[in-house]
Amino acid sequence: MDQQSLERIRKRKRDDDDELFFSILPALYLYLKNTEKTKRHSSITYGRRKVRRLLNGHLKDCLTAFRMEPEIFRWIASYLRTEGLISDSDTIKVEEKLAFFLYMLSHNASYEDLQVAFQHSASTFHDYINEFFDVVPILASRFLRPRHIDGPHSKIANDDRFFPYFENCLGAIDGSHVPVTRSPQLQAPWRNRKGSLSQNLMLACDFDLNVTFISCGWEGSAIDARVLSSALLNGFNVPNGKFYLVDGGYANTQHFLAPYRGVRYHLKEWGHGHHAPQNHMELFNYRHAVARNHIERLIGILKKRFPILNVGTFHSITNQVKIPAAAAVFHNIIKLQDGDEEWLEDQEDNIDPAVFVDLPNGDGENIQENQLHENHVLGNQLRDHIAFQMWNDYIA
Repeated sequence: MDQQSLERIRKRKRDDDDELFFSILPALYLYLKNTEKTKRHSSITYGRRKVRRLLNGHLKDCLTAFRMEPEIFRWIASYLRTEGLISDSDTIKVEEKLAFFLYMLSHNASYEDLQVAFQHSASTFHDYINEFFDVVPILASRFLRPRHIDGPHSKIANDDRFFPYFENCLGAIDGSHVPVTRSPQLQAPWRNRKGSLSQNLMLACDFDLNVTFISCGWEGSAIDARVLSSALLNGFNVPNGKFYLVDGGYANTQHFLAPYRGVRYHLKEWGHGHHAPQNHMELFNYRHAVARNHIERLIGILKKRFPILNVGTFHSITNQVKIPAAAAVFHNIIKLQDGDEEWLEDQEDNIDPAVFVDLPNGDGENIQENQLHENHVLGNQLRDHIAFQMWNDYIA
């Protein structure tokens, strides 16, 4: 075969290769275009800009997102940074981390929800949400404690229904259930008497509606009195001569004054059309109920401000039991910074009430206490002394 023939064969082969290449190229381009992964988080500054917009925009936007006023949000961020509890990272400031945590508390937001809202990766939210959970016990130790007030509280001292009878009263105590989620094999102890899963909290408050103590983590099957007994063994104490008001789910002692059993007590039993107190026990129960109502109001405010307290969450149980303490910490800081609560009355819940878990209200009188216990005897003596003093002044 001569040289000219070989050249023609080579040229034909090159033409065939070029034709094949150009026929494959469009299909390859379409394939690569359709399979290219779309970048989900287009800017690391998106979350920062959104937080800034919420803090500097309309007040209600900040209240809805974070359940507090912008100036209080900034105070908390400054405190966390100054105290070295939460630090700025290379790309994310303390303010943005705080926004993640508060948004999660306010909306029961999953990591997926947070990705949509703030445009960071799931691992970012996992790390920073857990960073906040780690400092909740420190914040609780600093902000959930009694304020030192010399003498009776002004709401006691300035109301002749309560003074001098409750002059040594520090506040009120009650139990409250908060939903939890557990795997089927671990659910039994967390199942309360209504059949739902919950943890049983113990909260103490003063007459300014500040949380002064909280005990979290007891299973929903535990009764209020057992939770209180545990709290007394783990740091909760009442000074000598002082007492808290409790409901009928607790034993009556000199430190925890309960109402008389078998005697009308709840405020609805004293409403329009009901007769006035007929004896010292009824009068004591009525005034006890009015004063103890502070703890019921506090629990209502907490669950309204942070509706995550009404639903189960996706967190580990270690973190689930810290959620009520976190809510209480932020509540106390908001009170400390003179935050508003009236807006909550007309505020729609961030979480659909249809998914709220049905929970017990309290133990009421469904417990049996040791009637011979020394503290119970001393409690009865104190209650009778106060009740008779009230009655004598009342009929005078």
